[in-house]
Amino acid sequence: MILVGLNLRPALSSLAPVLTRIQQDTGLPAVAIGALTTLPVLCLGLFAPLAPWLAKRLGPERALAAALLLLAGGLLLRGIPAVTALFLGTLMVGAAIGVAGTLLPALVKRELPTGADLMTGVYTMALCLGGALGAGLSIPLADRLGGWPLGLASWATLALLALVAWGALAPRRERTALPGGGGSMREILGQPLAWQVMLLMGLQSSLAYIVFGWLPTLLVARGYSEAEAGWIMGASVMVQLVSALSAPWLARLGRDQRPALCLALGVTASGLWLLLQAPTTLRWPGALLLGLGQGANFSLALTLIVLRSGTSRLAGKLSGLAQGGGYTLAALGPLGVGVMLQLDLGLTLITAFLLTICALAATFALFAGRNRRLEIDAAGRVTTR
Repeated sequence: MILVGLNLRPALSSLAPVLTRIQQDTGLPAVAIGALTTLPVLCLGLFAPLAPWLAKRLGPERALAAALLLLAGGLLLRGIPAVTALFLGTLMVGAAIGVAGTLLPALVKRELPTGADLMTGVYTMALCLGGALGAGLSIPLADRLGGWPLGLASWATLALLALVAWGALAPRRERTALPGGGGSMREILGQPLAWQVMLLMGLQSSLAYIVFGWLPTLLVARGYSEAEAGWIMGASVMVQLVSALSAPWLARLGRDQRPALCLALGVTASGLWLLLQAPTTLRWPGALLLGLGQGANFSLALTLIVLRSGTSRLAGKLSGLAQGGGYTLAALGPLGVGVMLQLDLGLTLITAFLLTICALAATFALFAGRNRRLEIDAAGRVTTR
């Protein structure tokens, strides 16, 4: 599970540092580059709801293996220096990550029911490490391998390694869906708690994918070199390891997760402001705060999926809803920043846009962070307790 988590971000974070090179080599306008950053996030949302269906048809272990295979194929396709291959490979990558990322919380809930929140922090830490490696090594790999296409394709090696390891070490279960009966998606959609978790997931993910897709470009606009911008983002993502692992423990200290969520979002907002508006001498404290905040945001959002679900089956369906609807909403963030750059609206308005997203996420955190849970009653219906 940790090795799978390590693969869920390099395909996304490795793209951002080479966007300038892609635009120069292909001649794509800023709106098309914005679409390239938005496409994988949109695919996360569109394909995440398929994960419970695939788990039912193939079994969750085989469904996850198929997602890893699709991820490797998409990464290899991006190694072809053609615009069509770049977009198609990115679509495949987004679909694969959407399915794999949705299956993991349900598998964690099934295999480690009493420590699901802490295990979520562990594999989220691996996910953040993968994101940091993708951001920091993107430019060096492109330089060493002779161009951005082979640099992007090289991450298929890590995906294939995870596929081999998953095939050898995955839990051996019969070809059945995740256990636990009852609880249709329609009933889950009727619970306000499910919508609150989804909207929180979407808003904090929007911030994350804006950072993955556009932070290096925004930093270059502030006057940093391409390489330094990549390392700033890489350092920020690397710091996420600390907060991704520690956030579930922090959340256990209170009666619910509201204080931890609001603290994480406040730290995120502070980091964004320091990087985009404060003097450039404060770039490293800004990167530190942004990393601590975003690592905690994502870890806590994934943890909420398992904490707000009474069974692994409900966790799988809530994961599909939260990540499917959430990532679809999140796709609007990178697209919005791309449009703002195309219109040359400036860093001040972009910063205000990002801080507004932080404020909205904090609002929904006050609802989703309450100590409540989706359960299945004696009649087999979904209720909130």
